[in-house]
Amino acid sequence: MYKIVKKQQLNDAVVLLEIEAEFIAKKVLPGQFIIFRIDEQGERIPLTVADYDREKGTITLIVQTVGRSTKMLGAMEAGEYIQDVVGPLGIPTHLEGLKNVCVIGGGVGCAIAYPQAKALHNAGAHVDMIAGFRSKDIVIIEDEMRAVSDNLYVMTDDGTYGEQGFVTVKLKELLDAGNKYDAVIAIGPIPMMKFVSATTKPYGVKTIVSLNPIMIDGTGMCGGCRVSVGGQVKFACVDGPDFDGHEVDFDELMRRNSTNKEQEAHDCENCRLRGAHNA
Repeated sequence: MYKIVKKQQLNDAVVLLEIEAEFIAKKVLPGQFIIFRIDEQGERIPLTVADYDREKGTITLIVQTVGRSTKMLGAMEAGEYIQDVVGPLGIPTHLEGLKNVCVIGGGVGCAIAYPQAKALHNAGAHVDMIAGFRSKDIVIIEDEMRAVSDNLYVMTDDGTYGEQGFVTVKLKELLDAGNKYDAVIAIGPIPMMKFVSATTKPYGVKTIVSLNPIMIDGTGMCGGCRVSVGGQVKFACVDGPDFDGHEVDFDELMRRNSTNKEQEAHDCENCRLRGAHNA
């Protein structure tokens, strides 16, 4: 059992949870993830670790409550316990040797991009960070991102905060201005990562993306998280989750991620009805 020691609502649909997980906290590195189960009947859900405290023995998860299990997790409070937290899983992001990097987060993907920027900043690298959101009301962890970047550019689709436009608008502006990045790290919705990769390709800039395919066991045995990278089949849980953005078949990934869309909508509706009945 894993105790929730802190809960913070970041916006209407995103919650931060700090969880006691001593052995995971000792080993986890930026880019790695865990798989949790709320109870013995719960489904296995992967979440990238947003932060960790080795001394306290805690890990931080930032959760977007979009499905049944994440909504159940988001409804839990400090002092309650989660049945299982397994990890750290996946290969840490290869940050060695990077001196000038642009880290890009989209929406809740900023929570995953943050530890990458933090590690690079702590290692002495120059970090430009671009954070994209639909509007001002869903902006999260701005202060934390600003603290670990030399320049933070907040973009909103509707222009209600920061600069108006997609993250690719700012990225192209920085590249055209002559910024010579060793790498661009992009984490967020699949379409965002696809277009970031398309933006950097003409400039020949190495681009790392963190993929979020359907995942079940986290050990590569089920095959559910397979992705096509450079014409080869890879398994995100053991070969990733980071891959070369210029080689990922994003269109196939989007199709596969929509496989259970109808069932997920049905489950969410059942959750809503149960909640209304119990109110």
